Amino acid sequence: MGNPFAGEVAITIGDAVHEAKLTLGALAELEANLHSGSLIDLVARFEGGAFSSRDVIAVIVAGLRGGGWRGQAGDLLAVEFAGGPLGAAKLAATLLASAFTVPQ
Repeated sequence: MGNPFAGEVAITIGDAVHEAKLTLGALAELEANLHSGSLIDLVARFEGGAFSSRDVIAVIVAGLRGGGWRGQAGDLLAVEFAGGPLGAAKLAATLLASAFTVPQ
């Protein structure tokens, strides 16, 4: 299980659990890979429910890379996330929230 005080979120890929977190480097890579807007725009899209599947994958990949994963976005195309697409979107939203808030 991820450590919320370190901004970590546990993500299961296949049989392996990975600790993901949006480090500063991961956030910079995420922002560089966004097809539109800034990180603030990305957060606003998630808050408003106007995010794309590309946004979800980009955030998850950045979080996994921040946790030390060496894969590529294409490696996740056939992955089944718990809860399906909605579960993946919740993981991405949790990663974003964990990067910018302090847990209660």
